Amino acid sequence: MRSSSVSSNFETVFDYAGKCQGIEAIESKMAAPDFWGDQDSAKQTVGQLKSLKAVVDPLRELISSVEDLNALLEMAEEDPSIGDEVRSEVERLEASLDDLELQALLNGPNDACGAIMTIHARDGGTDANDWAEMLLRMYLQWAQAQGYEAELVERQDNEEAGINNCTVVFRGPMAYGYLKGETGMHRLVRISPFNSEGKRQTSFAAVDVTPEIDDSYHIEVDWDKDVREDTFRASGAGGQHVNKTSSAIRLTHMPSGVVVQCQAERSQHKNRALAEKMLMARLARLEEEKREAEEAAKYKTQAKTGFGSQIRSYFQHPDQRVKDGRSGHAEGNFHAVLDGRIQEFLDAYLRWRAKENLVN
Repeated sequence: MRSSSVSSNFETVFDYAGKCQGIEAIESKMAAPDFWGDQDSAKQTVGQLKSLKAVVDPLRELISSVEDLNALLEMAEEDPSIGDEVRSEVERLEASLDDLELQALLNGPNDACGAIMTIHARDGGTDANDWAEMLLRMYLQWAQAQGYEAELVERQDNEEAGINNCTVVFRGPMAYGYLKGETGMHRLVRISPFNSEGKRQTSFAAVDVTPEIDDSYHIEVDWDKDVREDTFRASGAGGQHVNKTSSAIRLTHMPSGVVVQCQAERSQHKNRALAEKMLMARLARLEEEKREAEEAAKYKTQAKTGFGSQIRSYFQHPDQRVKDGRSGHAEGNFHAVLDGRIQEFLDAYLRWRAKENLVN
């Protein structure tokens, strides 16, 4: 194994040159004096830069490490005592390569985008509302651990406990690429804290993830004909912070039936702009699902994921474990998963999806 051939293979597989050119172009754009004039556009550009560097920086380090390994191998030929050091370095490089190969699976058209996630309580009564809030906390904890920005743009609390639904935007390297596999039904089995008889309860929450697309992504929408806008008073916990004006916005795309709403801002104008962005993201996701269905039809297969399909089960009783029904990945530490340690589930889904595509 020589560094010249290995480095060349790495650079080809991961499009190293193309990504470096992309970084240079973005950095040149960021150097313009009016770059921060449009805050939203600037944040999207910075996000694109972070996504590119998330691949290029580790790849650059790996190529350098392979060159160092070659020198170490030459030394080992003269001094066998450093054999353990060589083996340790090889194992480290193999682990780094596994991480990079995982990055290579994030090659969808919108994988580098931010992710807009909605969580809805489903069957299970108050337990389902509580479960939806537990999932929200899980994803927020994951985002914090990954250094991602998380913005809660919509939340509707249940009167008794938990939430009816919420919308949160995650921004960071490959946020949508990692989180898109979370779309589907999440099932919780536990002894209900809301049941005086202490019976076991099964509750469900639905998660949907769409890409936070930028202005360059074009979807044809007739806003006057196809979109109905409703305004309503934003809900809150009560007291002086309750919004007294009808600043919340609900948009309904009548041809598709997609409904989005936003009440995060006090300004109706800002809520409308964010709701429009959320609607475009949902429509982009529908287009992506349509393409995936067409690809599946070519192989006479049916899509195995979707907003209504059960993808993962979380057991707190009789034993504690979490298992993904697609990849088969399982964890025995229920509380660690609910504290945000879900990255291995996200990675396992990407590998499973790549394997499924290869088989098909």
